[in-house]
Amino acid sequence: MADMLQPDLQLPGDRLSAPSSPARARNDCGITPLTPSPSPMVEVKPRMLRPFSVVVAIDFGTTSSGYAFSFTEDSDAIHMMKRWEGGDPGVANQKSPTCLLLTPDLRFHSFGFAARDFYHDLDPEEARHWLYFDKFKMKIHSTSDLTMETELEAVNGRRVRAIEVFSHALHFFREHALKEVKDQSSSVLEGEDVRWVITVPAVWRQPAKQFMREAAYLAGLVSPDCPEQLLIALEPEAASIYCRKLRLHQVLDLSLQPITNGFDLEGSRPLDSSFRQAREQLRRSRHSRTFLVESGTGELWSELQTGDRYIVADCGGGTVDLTVHQIEQPQGTLKELYKASGGPHGAVGVDLAFEAMLCQIFGEDFILSFKAKRPAAWVDLTIAFEARKRTAAPGRANALNISLPFSFIDFYKRHKGQSVEAALRRSNMNIVKWSSQGMLRLTQEAMNELFQPTIINIVKHIEELMAKPEVRGVRFLFLVGGFAESPMLQRAVQRAVGRTCRIIIPHDVGLTILKGAVLFGLDPTVVRVRRCPLIYGVGVLNRFVEGRHPRDKLLVKEGREWCTDILDRFVCVDQSVALGEVVRRSYTPARLGQRKIIINIYCSSAEDAAYITDPGVRKCGTITLDLPEPLPVPGGARGGGGGGGAGPERREIRATMQFGDTEIKVAAVDVMSNRSVRASIDFLSN
Repeated sequence: MADMLQPDLQLPGDRLSAPSSPARARNDCGITPLTPSPSPMVEVKPRMLRPFSVVVAIDFGTTSSGYAFSFTEDSDAIHMMKRWEGGDPGVANQKSPTCLLLTPDLRFHSFGFAARDFYHDLDPEEARHWLYFDKFKMKIHSTSDLTMETELEAVNGRRVRAIEVFSHALHFFREHALKEVKDQSSSVLEGEDVRWVITVPAVWRQPAKQFMREAAYLAGLVSPDCPEQLLIALEPEAASIYCRKLRLHQVLDLSLQPITNGFDLEGSRPLDSSFRQAREQLRRSRHSRTFLVESGTGELWSELQTGDRYIVADCGGGTVDLTVHQIEQPQGTLKELYKASGGPHGAVGVDLAFEAMLCQIFGEDFILSFKAKRPAAWVDLTIAFEARKRTAAPGRANALNISLPFSFIDFYKRHKGQSVEAALRRSNMNIVKWSSQGMLRLTQEAMNELFQPTIINIVKHIEELMAKPEVRGVRFLFLVGGFAESPMLQRAVQRAVGRTCRIIIPHDVGLTILKGAVLFGLDPTVVRVRRCPLIYGVGVLNRFVEGRHPRDKLLVKEGREWCTDILDRFVCVDQSVALGEVVRRSYTPARLGQRKIIINIYCSSAEDAAYITDPGVRKCGTITLDLPEPLPVPGGARGGGGGGGAGPERREIRATMQFGDTEIKVAAVDVMSNRSVRASIDFLSN
């Protein structure tokens, strides 16, 4: 230890940003770990599970959301949320559209169908003052510098802090879920009896996961003092957990025969009709909202041998999210084999393509003006398209009719001085026709044009993943998520990979993630090993080695040569990390009386990143350690750190970080006194 510098760590009030040059990096990277090592020191930390009476899961989707719950005393039964007032044609599941309405003075008014219907019925002039939000979850994925101050834009153009919009939605679900849970519970439930689970895409980075947690705190789901009461579940992982329980009659196997809109080529009978004759285990009646799940693994898994791998492709409204799992027998736990992959290629891509088509026909200036001046009518048009989009199928002969709101037709005539029909003729877009009944008629060619860009991206992601050495030879592909209901997507995936693996779709495909999230809340240890998507580490000083370290990293301090800006890795890209496994580092305060240590965390997707100034390495968060007053040491020694002395003068703070969970967690202890140090990790304050 004689060769090590004491860490020169950031103090409260110091403002440090990611360095762009070695000169600027000197102060940022004066950290020298007391226990440096080329590879992380790990230990498996036992996971303490506190008893909860009920688990409530919220599937917060881009286009639709819902909740489900299960009592721990009867954990084989999953209760789905009550059916909602309203609904869309062709939509059978029990979730609600993810749309939220605020009053002109920014108070919460309604969520889901109620928000949409109320907004629809407002006078057009009055509607311009109300704030309507839909598909707002995508903003969290697309914002690279997400913070607590990030804003969302309502349909009318007004902006509100995103954290407030999300917390309004979560508070709405909290109130509805707790009322329903209490109605079904025979005992009196307190707030601490409920474990909450919120789903997020696996491709989301740490800031987005922390954002959802902060929104849940603001919504009153749980207190920040009881963080273990809230779990963040990864959507494809939740689906995988539920798929373990499936029986043969609960799935559609696309490898059985070609499909067209869920029917065989003659269109006379549903696929796998023999399986459907076996009744799914529902409680009491066919209208029951209670699903019974297998206590072990379902019979589908009897075909899987130990070591077999499978892919879950979660095709939702906003993202496609891919995960690769291996089921471990006999315990039935899951092991992630490759880091989560995917991207923003969800069903909303088809909606955006439809909007682009409208701009091409009627002019972008008109569409922008119509959205601003007639926001409620614009929402009507998107609802009409959504309903028809769900009926699109390959090989469909007849055109799809989409009703144009009267206000659209009238507004266009006033704005452009001609009819909608004339605009269509002038656009020379032969794949879209006009009906005298006030409808756009989209031919099969038009629907293909709208679907193909998004579907091509999804298939490309699946094919690229299946070509990876770790994934090659996979036997099963589970298609889940709302977009997996689309026959257009089903046919494309079947054609692309149907010859190499079996493609399985659960019957209740839109509710798969929700049910899996409940199962995850009941047993968070079911996923035993995960893969790290990025490198995480801190900047440190190490002894300068001539020939190995670049000269521009040389720092001479007190006559000794040091290499600055070295990225001390906690974990590496695609590293396999077991649940409960922790990475340890020890630090010491830089000054006597120091009460806070702030350590900058860096991340990168580049496997060869060596320095915090390398391309692609960025500061992504901070670890804060609040130091208690040091206890007096016998013999009068002072425990506060200081000028590089040895022995009792050197105060050690040991930090442990967990990377094997769905969120990165940190804890710390003052080694001398064995007292816990308040430790937090923040990815939202950059």
